[in-house]
Amino acid sequence: FFGRVADIAQVIYVDHRSHGRSDRRPPGEWTLDTFADDVVRLCDALGIARPIVLGQSFGGFVAQRYIERHPAHPSKVILSSTSPHMKQERKEAMFGKLGGEAARESCRRFWSDPNPDTWADYGVHCRHLYNTTPQDPDAGARTIHEFDILFRSAAGEQRTMDLLPGLANARCPVLVMVGSEDPVCPVADARDIAAALPSQWMQYHEFPNVGHGAWRDDPDAAFDVLRRFILE
Repeated sequence: FFGRVADIAQVIYVDHRSHGRSDRRPPGEWTLDTFADDVVRLCDALGIARPIVLGQSFGGFVAQRYIERHPAHPSKVILSSTSPHMKQERKEAMFGKLGGEAARESCRRFWSDPNPDTWADYGVHCRHLYNTTPQDPDAGARTIHEFDILFRSAAGEQRTMDLLPGLANARCPVLVMVGSEDPVCPVADARDIAAALPSQWMQYHEFPNVGHGAWRDDPDAAFDVLRRFILE
């Protein structure tokens, strides 16, 4: 997807520590503080100054904590399809709207008790509702999953996190992107983020008929917004 902006930006994909193709590290390091600080460590290692940092979904949790801890580091930040807190009732309502009672109940079970069994059920009733258009059926085969991190985070830090106060530290333009049909990081969560950011830095874009990750469902509209934000 992000090859679409390679003519105006150097694009670097990051696997957080212990995720994907990065080295495995002890569970005590699987925290938002550590992942946020790793953005700075990586930039230092690569000689990158004033990056534009995009956080999608869980990456958006990291990017919000990064704003709080390192406000002078980025030149711009993009918070895409993410949440500042766990408002489980919002997720349940959206999954119920899109997939009926079975999806609502599956969402409730997984986010109340993340484990392999509730995740498998969530995969049957909820995951296909994340987006409004068919997605690459082979994407999962290219992904290295670390479910222990998912379960530990969803049952622990995510349950009590409140990233809103730290957003007041923002010192650069921040673009908030959200799809109107995103069930797992609903519009109301994005609006909370927008309201917590300093008004002089905040930009907000809501994409109609789009789910989790605007470029997945409406790439032309999403990359039009992203290109303007990068270039301005």
